[in-house]
Amino acid sequence: MRRSFSRRIALSLLAVLLGPALPSWAQVTEKPDSPVAKPQGPPARSVKAVPAQAPYEPLTGKQRVQWAASETFGLESWLVGIWTASLGTARNKPEEYGPHWEGFAKRYGIRFSGIAASNTIEAGLGALWGEDPRYVRSQNSPFKKRVGNVFLYTFMARNREGKRMPAYARYIAIPGNNFLSNTWRVSSESTTNDALARTGYGLLADVGGNAWSEFWPDVRRMVFRRN
Repeated sequence: MRRSFSRRIALSLLAVLLGPALPSWAQVTEKPDSPVAKPQGPPARSVKAVPAQAPYEPLTGKQRVQWAASETFGLESWLVGIWTASLGTARNKPEEYGPHWEGFAKRYGIRFSGIAASNTIEAGLGALWGEDPRYVRSQNSPFKKRVGNVFLYTFMARNREGKRMPAYARYIAIPGNNFLSNTWRVSSESTTNDALARTGYGLLADVGGNAWSEFWPDVRRMVFRRN
């Protein structure tokens, strides 16, 4: 029953908060009678991260939806979810779920519902004032500056003009989803202190996600490059 409730919460948030972003998407896709135009300009940019030196292109409604989906269902989210659910199951925390496969599934599902809510809130609210949630890579900078960039874009985002601004939607989304999830979590982890602790872990997870976006392309290129 809790799982069904969490799915309804996530779907409702997706419909309500991403509403402002959908019209621009529809204008692009709903033209069945228009001739197919040849691609022009540079290829589409990643919905997760963009290079710092590239000319800024505002996030479209379609890209905003894709960003929320990628952050929720992507490989990074999947791996972190398995790790945290496995750790919780091994420690049997919370005890109500039990140290077995069913408990693992419940822990994974609870985390997934929270991540889905957080990404939906951030993408939807950000659409109202043009906040771009994508990470901005600084791949041509010295290593120390790149590490600083990882932390910088944990708390900053870009506006419609491509200038840095505080990531207000993220400030609302991370604590908001953690306090919201108290409504369907078991009693032993649904206190105010629990929500505040999860908010801190959420910020740390954002740092980790930024580090992945900053350095993983370089690692992948070195490991899988062709001779």
